[in-house]
Amino acid sequence: MTAFLRSHWLRVALLWLLGAGTVRAQSAATTGSIRATVVDSASQQPLGGASIWLDGQASGATTDGLGRFHLRALAPGAQTIRVTALGYGAVTQTLTIRANETTVASFVLPVVALNIGEVTVSQPQDPNQTLAAISHIDRTLRPLNSAQDLLPLVPGLFIAQHAGGGKAEQIFLRGFDIDHGTDFNVSIDGLPVNMVSHAHGQGYADFHFVIPETVDQLKVYKGPYSARFGDFATAGAGEFTTKTSLEQSQAKVEVGQFDTRRALLLLDVLPKDKHLLSKRAESAYVAAEYYFTNSYFDAKQHLNRFNGLAKYTGRLSERTSLTLSGSHFASRWDASGQVPERAVRLGLISRYGSIDDSEGGSTSRANANAILTVALPHEAVLKQQVYYSRYQFNLFSNFTFFKENPAQGDAIRQTEARNLYGYLGTYERSTALGARTLRTLAGIGTRLDDVDLALRHAMRRTTTDTIVSGRVYEQNFNAFLEETLPITDKLTVNAGLRLDYFRFAFHEDRDAALSGRAGKARVSPKLNLYYDLTANVQLFARSGFGFHSNDARAVVTNRTAQVLPRAIGYEAGSTFKPRPALVVNVALWALHLQDELVYVGDEGVTESAGPTRRFGTDVSIRYQLTPRLYADVDVNYNRGRAVGLPKGENYIPLAPSFTSIGGLTYQQPGGLSGSLRYRHLRDRPANETNSVQARGYFLLDAVVRYTRPRYQVGANLENLLNTEWNQAQFDTESQLRTEAEPVSELHFTPGTPFFVKLNASVFF
Repeated sequence: MTAFLRSHWLRVALLWLLGAGTVRAQSAATTGSIRATVVDSASQQPLGGASIWLDGQASGATTDGLGRFHLRALAPGAQTIRVTALGYGAVTQTLTIRANETTVASFVLPVVALNIGEVTVSQPQDPNQTLAAISHIDRTLRPLNSAQDLLPLVPGLFIAQHAGGGKAEQIFLRGFDIDHGTDFNVSIDGLPVNMVSHAHGQGYADFHFVIPETVDQLKVYKGPYSARFGDFATAGAGEFTTKTSLEQSQAKVEVGQFDTRRALLLLDVLPKDKHLLSKRAESAYVAAEYYFTNSYFDAKQHLNRFNGLAKYTGRLSERTSLTLSGSHFASRWDASGQVPERAVRLGLISRYGSIDDSEGGSTSRANANAILTVALPHEAVLKQQVYYSRYQFNLFSNFTFFKENPAQGDAIRQTEARNLYGYLGTYERSTALGARTLRTLAGIGTRLDDVDLALRHAMRRTTTDTIVSGRVYEQNFNAFLEETLPITDKLTVNAGLRLDYFRFAFHEDRDAALSGRAGKARVSPKLNLYYDLTANVQLFARSGFGFHSNDARAVVTNRTAQVLPRAIGYEAGSTFKPRPALVVNVALWALHLQDELVYVGDEGVTESAGPTRRFGTDVSIRYQLTPRLYADVDVNYNRGRAVGLPKGENYIPLAPSFTSIGGLTYQQPGGLSGSLRYRHLRDRPANETNSVQARGYFLLDAVVRYTRPRYQVGANLENLLNTEWNQAQFDTESQLRTEAEPVSELHFTPGTPFFVKLNASVFF
């Protein structure tokens, strides 16, 4: 790793690319400096990524992973320093600078209520977070009451469920039907969520193991523009982090229609005057969640889910911090599956009925995660993370009913047992180049997936025969380097380079012809420009290469397949504040994908849609109308087509063309709060010729709650207009028991009807 970080030729090449040139430093004999730390007032934990501004200067600095910053070459005399961070109140200090001396200081930032007027449009530490302000506002305003509320925090992202509430949702973003995660990279506390070579589909991202009330922040990266992300980060990436500490403990119960009930406990287990591993700032808490519902289908769903989390964060010394966490998740459920429109139209079943009510399954995941952050000489920070997951999955599905096997039906069973091991080390350093600061972020890591999986035929949850079964061994080695340099007070250049190498192996239990090994590397360069026209207007132009991997079973049996289909993306846009209380983000983007080749776990086959191209426009607006009333709207237009196919036959099935989400939120921390929100998804093609369309919808939801220092009561109301709408939809060829021939038409999972859920919390 040291050789990688200090590689002379690569540093020189990137500096040339960034146009750093040579800068003559001021004489150290006539200047002084400031060395300081920034911490959270509640937890006393360091705040990384806080912005530091010098009075009267356009440029500043940012804190590193240990909350430190160092300002050099300062003229002697009084200097006013202002420190800001999203979610915290700004703190200002005036310090006296002396020549040839370093002034030491500390800044304690208080958590404050949201004030959009204080939100900044640029993020000096990570300029690729052009949606940072938007994401912070959304996370502050939008209530999180289920794991399904988490992913839609990404602006423009929609989800759909089609196999019961225990299964990962189908994801739609930037003109992609991402399936369960093939083109969107998701992580929580650095732990990857997406599963490679999954029994049910490539990139499968089941986020139900996260307790929503424990989530603290979300960082959104749309497009393949950041070198930090590799596999699946084509349409974008979402980095979730959980809280380092609890402001207070909480016990919560929820009850709703359809036998819905939920219990939650958040418990602070380390009082402020107690310590575990050091005498410095420490925090520790546990969280547990139980959820049950029979849902709104005719056949009861019997969805049970349990989540548990324990997390410790502490400063072991002035130069070292440690985070430890462990979690466990288990779920089981029954499902009604997707139903054909003709079955409802002919009165064979109701809209909420099922053709095969034996669908459903079970899944579990246990995680262990450790992060050690150490301050190194020369203003550098080394962060090392190791993680492990034990994952199990068992799913019964029936998509075609009696098409392939009229006697016993077409039900399948997909199973897997997975061990997931990983390591990531990152090196962060700020280097003074005269009056400028070059920020370096480098990393090296590996991920190993060791999976036993199988696809079998089944009848009423009894296995009848095996289609394919075996062991997948897949390992990814990766390294990246990202350099950020403010060329002027206004122009910042961010350039990166990422290298990924994959080793694939699959051993089929019975057929050697289906076994094999393969390897493939991918280099992904990135180049991004950011221009701060004013303090409230940032322009950006971004470009980068990305990829998503294919399933190991397909890779080893199809040597002509695209193993790591390349994505090329570029966009231009702006984040700006036309008024102090109004934040707007606009992006015009395009993305070219070399091949939409994925392994279809439902059938055990490989399908290729060939190359595709997409372009679109994203608009996000957040407006604080009064001190307590906020409005927000996201509008997303997308156009995608397959390349090389005749016009009219080149539609991308299920790719969204227009989506919008928004609402009004009234927030009073110590009293009545509420939100009225809408979701709209336009009709879209369900096949390549657009002869079958997936139905669009417009929904209204509401949340109301009353909060006092010791308790909170509230209600969630979904689908206020009781609209009949479809969640997941597919153009599928199926055959009912009474039919002589299969029929191809729209199959769907009905969406939630009007639904009320009440909740009550006690804080202690």
